[in-house]
Amino acid sequence: MRADRRGDGGSIGGEELGGGAAGTPVPGGMRPGPLIFVLMLGIFLAILNQTLLNVAIPHMMNEFNVSANTAQWLMTGYMLVNGVLVPISAFLMETFGSRALFMAAMAFFTGGSLLCGLAPNFAVLMAGRIVQAVGGGVLMPLVMNVFLAIFPPEVRGRSMGLLGLGMVFAPAIGPTLSGWVVEHYTWRLLFDGMVPLGMLTAVMALVYLRDVGSRGRPPLDWYGMVLSVIGFGALLYGFSEAGAGGWRQTQVAVSLAAGTAGVVLFVWRELKVSDPMLDFRIFRYDMFALANAINAVVTMALFAGMFLLPLYLQNLRSFTPLQAGLLLLPGALVMGIMSPVSGALFDRIGPRPLAVAGLLITAVTTFEFSRLTAETAYSQILSLYVIRSFGLSLLMMPVMTAGLNQLPAEKNSHGTALSNTVRQVAGAIGTAFLTTVFTTRTNFHLRIYGDHINRFDPLVQQALERVAAAVSAATGTSLSQAQGPAAAALYADLAREAAVQGIDDAFWWAAGLTAAALFLSFFLRDVRRDRRCRAGCGPVPADSGKMREGRPEEANP
Repeated sequence: MRADRRGDGGSIGGEELGGGAAGTPVPGGMRPGPLIFVLMLGIFLAILNQTLLNVAIPHMMNEFNVSANTAQWLMTGYMLVNGVLVPISAFLMETFGSRALFMAAMAFFTGGSLLCGLAPNFAVLMAGRIVQAVGGGVLMPLVMNVFLAIFPPEVRGRSMGLLGLGMVFAPAIGPTLSGWVVEHYTWRLLFDGMVPLGMLTAVMALVYLRDVGSRGRPPLDWYGMVLSVIGFGALLYGFSEAGAGGWRQTQVAVSLAAGTAGVVLFVWRELKVSDPMLDFRIFRYDMFALANAINAVVTMALFAGMFLLPLYLQNLRSFTPLQAGLLLLPGALVMGIMSPVSGALFDRIGPRPLAVAGLLITAVTTFEFSRLTAETAYSQILSLYVIRSFGLSLLMMPVMTAGLNQLPAEKNSHGTALSNTVRQVAGAIGTAFLTTVFTTRTNFHLRIYGDHINRFDPLVQQALERVAAAVSAATGTSLSQAQGPAAAALYADLAREAAVQGIDDAFWWAAGLTAAALFLSFFLRDVRRDRRCRAGCGPVPADSGKMREGRPEEANP
């Protein structure tokens, strides 16, 4: 890339990086090696922070004497603040610059972590989580925007692959680390440990990071910001509550209606104003739109593994949180190792082969998870998860990079903001949808088993007699006295079996979503070849250059 200084003197675009070697300087005095480390560490901390609390929440409930619904706001509140800040991150980047915004984000994140670690009561802990979320909410689109600005499309796959290492490794290692900490130490260490790491990241950013992209003073669209906060906040809250307590709750219906209206009005306003806070017009770039559609579907399916597998392992197979986390750890290692490799492959062969191969592997392994039983071997679950993680590592960052590559440099901040917004909403929808499938299908299977019991099925009666005899022998009671506990134990077994089948059905739907993404992946195109062809590889169809050159306003809608 060539130096592209705009606005203030610190803005940079980038230059050819000699294949992305870590020792090659980039404009503004930045060096790729330390810079990549700083950005990866910031992303790693922000994402890790979202996944650490699942195991620790019961301990917080006991210490602060709050209910599960109240404690869950530590997760929901963080998600809502993230969801509200991501759509306005493009405006923040253009206004304050990447260096100042990164420093501010790390200051909020570190300060919030310190507040959480010292919290004397639940209110202070909740306030600390909100402060953390202010910093974490802008880090993802900000870091992606820096990567897009300093690395040209020819080597962007490798750089984004390195970024993906932090993105995919953090959520998988989080439950394992959290389980180990709360079993041996206090949950406060989960926050205390973030403070020195956050300070180290901020100091390194002060030394190695410079502003990238254009700086300006875009007017703040107050109406758009209010609509964004209402729309995305209510939408994410509604889907979160639907996943936790069902779709029939009044607050779910009200939140989803308000969120949908807010998002529609926000999109309508941003399409009308001349200087939008979030430019939805970039969805007219065909590969950007297609890549976001694939990533949205894959994100929904991805939550099947992140949500359903821990539920299966801990609630139905009685593994401890640490054991469940250790089972997921090898898959995280595979994704961490493969993320830079898939980025390098993207630079060589483009997005389509990687996406097709990765989605094919992911679809097959996700379908295999739909055949779990209450006795499925630990080694089989481990093998399937590792192979599934390998498939996901081939497609997550390459597909996102393929879409962002099509955008002109001045649209990168809007592209990263929109991509992350799509992922946030898709994740919330996926969790709510798969939770609904799991709950409704579990109740369905349990009713089927109940019908057999009510009809005095001989096999059921024989099973009841065997359980009653075992209870009688173990407790020294008579057979008649053992009938009640035996029936309760048998019902518990049936409920567990119904829950396993409910998880299988949810994985079946997740496999279907993955298959839909696989179909879409065949239409992916390497936009770098479009540029090379226009430079001298023969004639290009008359209508193909308009959108691919970054002029969506000239392309046919």
